[in-house]
Amino acid sequence: MTLLAALPATGAYRLTGTGRWRSAFAVTELANASIAAVGLELARLIEALNLAPLAPEVTVDQRLASLWFSYSFHPDGWELPSLWDALAGVYETQDGWIRLHTNLPHHRRAALRVLGCAGERSAVAAAVRHWLADRLESEIVAEGGVAAAMRSREDWVAHPQGRAVAAEPLIRWTSPRAVRLRDRPHATAARPLAGLRVLDLTRVLAGPVSTRTLAGFGADVLRIDPPGWDEPGVITDISLGKRMAALDLTKGEDRLVFETLLADADILVHGYRPGALDGLGYGADSRRQIAPNAVEVTLDAYGWTGPWAARRGFDSLVQMSAGIADAGRAWAGSDKPAPLPVQALDHATGYLMAAAVLSALIAAAGGAEVPSAHLSLARTAELLAGLPESAEGPALTTSAGSDYSEKIENSGWGPGRRLAPPLWIGSKPIRWDLPAGCCGINAACWPE
Repeated sequence: MTLLAALPATGAYRLTGTGRWRSAFAVTELANASIAAVGLELARLIEALNLAPLAPEVTVDQRLASLWFSYSFHPDGWELPSLWDALAGVYETQDGWIRLHTNLPHHRRAALRVLGCAGERSAVAAAVRHWLADRLESEIVAEGGVAAAMRSREDWVAHPQGRAVAAEPLIRWTSPRAVRLRDRPHATAARPLAGLRVLDLTRVLAGPVSTRTLAGFGADVLRIDPPGWDEPGVITDISLGKRMAALDLTKGEDRLVFETLLADADILVHGYRPGALDGLGYGADSRRQIAPNAVEVTLDAYGWTGPWAARRGFDSLVQMSAGIADAGRAWAGSDKPAPLPVQALDHATGYLMAAAVLSALIAAAGGAEVPSAHLSLARTAELLAGLPESAEGPALTTSAGSDYSEKIENSGWGPGRRLAPPLWIGSKPIRWDLPAGCCGINAACWPE
């Protein structure tokens, strides 16, 4: 049974709609193909599970696929909080540029400890100017923070981590084992993932996109966060279709609940920094002992080999490291870093993770051993860097009212409208049964 290893060919799916993101890179092409990968793997799964006699046709709307790479929810009569902390962003150093990521309080504190300045943007800018970019990056990372100096593509290709990532496959399949699929009597060609239990241990943004996608075809997605966790401005976009629960995995009673959930899960998707689950006592061997039949898909920022394999990171930082922001600067004729118009590494990796889940299920349905899938933002960056442009149409700048569903979604924060579906399997679009909800609002249990 062939496991997913690359983006699908354009001719493998039907493409409708017009419009494209203007960029130094083929962002719209990446959106089309990564979303199509989900559809094509789902069509194969429908056939493998005998839910339909033939695999249905897959249709991707290019305009909507591109827009889903941005933000999918538009509030009605209220405003979303800012996506970024006041200190997050790019700063000029002695010899170049660096991006600080300070959305999480402990990352913010780490950067300020290294800089030794007040938590105000002007003070941070003044302090950063005294540093060499690489040195400041290293010091912040050593302090437990996250930052990325801007490198050129040439520098990244020659960098030890860049070389390691380039040598990795797009999806790293490891440790195959026999997996017995649980019977799901409510699965149909229209809702092929109905009854599939997906345990979601992910954070912004790629992992949540993958589980949101699985929920869109009927999966029961249960996301677990620490008590009090929040991702202001982001969670409205990526909690769609999920149940949102909270557990403290340092407490015995919550650990027992988590282990029960994991034992009953069909899919485990996690995006914690490599080694984080091991530190909680849930290493790979332990997870397999608890859940021998759970398909596992995971991601990290900078790849699974090389000196930075355990480094924390986010889409915006990987763009700086991998030469994307520098190439964008040259393309735009700017003297500052110019990132992609959307967080394409996150979104594409998320859709590829969802497609990997489906690919693994196909293998299990065919009686083959099922390996775990590992993806990374940095490897997706290499994919994007080599992707040729082919999409046509007017430049996209923002969404229009006609891009949204007419149905009002009563999210946990207030009413709004969601972008229309970008993906159709046969005559059925991706759709969600639950509105977006706040972190920790649901019980930590599987639906009956």
